[in-house]
Amino acid sequence: MKSPLLTLPGAVPAEGVDEGVAAHYGDLFREQRALADGTGFVDLSHRGVVTVSGPERLGWLHLLLTQHVQELPPHQATEALILSANGHIEHALYLVDDGETTWAHVEPGTQEALVAYLESMKFFYRVEVADRTEDIAVLHLPAGSIAEAPEGVAVRETPYGRDLFLPRDGLEEYARTAGPAAGLLAYEALRVEQHRPRLGFETDHRTIPHELGWIGSAVHLQKGCYRGQETIARVQNLGKPPRRLVFLHLDGSEVHLPVPGTELRLADDGPDGRKIGFITTSVRHHELGPVALALVKRNVPVDAPLLAGDTAAAQETVVEP
Repeated sequence: MKSPLLTLPGAVPAEGVDEGVAAHYGDLFREQRALADGTGFVDLSHRGVVTVSGPERLGWLHLLLTQHVQELPPHQATEALILSANGHIEHALYLVDDGETTWAHVEPGTQEALVAYLESMKFFYRVEVADRTEDIAVLHLPAGSIAEAPEGVAVRETPYGRDLFLPRDGLEEYARTAGPAAGLLAYEALRVEQHRPRLGFETDHRTIPHELGWIGSAVHLQKGCYRGQETIARVQNLGKPPRRLVFLHLDGSEVHLPVPGTELRLADDGPDGRKIGFITTSVRHHELGPVALALVKRNVPVDAPLLAGDTAAAQETVVEP
């Protein structure tokens, strides 16, 4: 779905899964600094929007999600996962309940599969599930922004900013009042700095929540049963995850960033050494320079210098080994 905000001056379209919104508006670092200073907005209107309404919505969602939402207070943001029977991550939901409806935004293109799964689990519960992507757009305001949300829209407020669920036909009008536009590359650079994983970027078909540090923020360890809980309990109580998320400072002398999927090796072993992980997201940060998130094997020493392809990389621990 192509955003109307791509008509703003300087807009350069994003590619791949983020197609449909602007990657940047002509000045990547200026846009990052604006978001870091609490000004401007990010167009996330390509993300899927799903709602659940009905008097039993929170109790029903509580049975399906990794997060404790049965008594979720109105307007309190949270995030949750849906796992496979083996505990692998299938969906990531960014949630808020307004007292009548639970709103969630999800990765672009995943909303149809999510709605299909939720519909299959309704049984006799008094809930209604809807894909609202056609008529609702997500817009992000950074932490510290003084821009006001329009009356009546759902707002998901977190330490990183506010996600607004705006009527899609009012997106252009609101954007004119929200300050300078920042592209998705600026948003992603701050996400990497904040060590926040993203479904489809830091995950693959076998990722479990412990590997990414999603325990606590998206997985509640004291709630009732849900699909995949056995894996969570087993890893939490008896074992350790096979991989761990790390933050990498990359050699700034390289012209090109190592792309996602670039293999990681121990620097002491050289570029032909044993593969110990791979880059998941790489960005250029306005203060930190080239940085990345990556998955490495759990037993890789936390202070070991690495090579991302031919690029030197130093680790910063995100998930303890």
